[in-house]
Amino acid sequence: MNTVPHVRSLHRRALAVAGDLVARIRPSDLARPSPCAGWDLAALMTHAIGQNHGFATAIQDGDAPVSAYAGPAELTAAGLAGLWSTSAARLTAAVASAPVQQQVRLVEFGPNAVFPVNTVVGFHLLDTTVHSWDIAASLGESFRPNDELVAATAAVARQVPGGAARSQPGAAFGPELPAGQSDPWTAALAHLGREAAG
Repeated sequence: MNTVPHVRSLHRRALAVAGDLVARIRPSDLARPSPCAGWDLAALMTHAIGQNHGFATAIQDGDAPVSAYAGPAELTAAGLAGLWSTSAARLTAAVASAPVQQQVRLVEFGPNAVFPVNTVVGFHLLDTTVHSWDIAASLGESFRPNDELVAATAAVARQVPGGAARSQPGAAFGPELPAGQSDPWTAALAHLGREAAG
């Protein structure tokens, strides 16, 4: 994940993989519990769609208010694939047109959290691949992306700090879990508080 074009290519792939999972969600699935504490699948998808829009605005404008990350006010299974597709297309376009030297403020990370665009795209790639696992787990399916996406996700996951902040309400990831094995995908999931065997 050394070059911006490669990051962007992997990010597009991650969004497409997630879209395939989203397309399989049925009305009865939205009430299923997700691996994200306190969220059912509907809440998870509302969050993921909101993140797509928020990151798109932040990358396009260099900044975005917290409100830009809000998901749809109403989410139904019938409209879900369209909402996801629209948000993913908007984000893909923003990423594709962002200059290499673009600096992006991510207000959800803190008032002074500014990162280069390739780092921001890496953050969202991590979010997308992990939430793809969350969606699959909610549907009772296993999920593992291809080796390139595993390597990219694991590389970003290793940069996510652990510690007591992970136990606070609203933390992006839960406390770390023992990995139990050296596989990079299950280790990345465990580091981010996901039950790797799931």
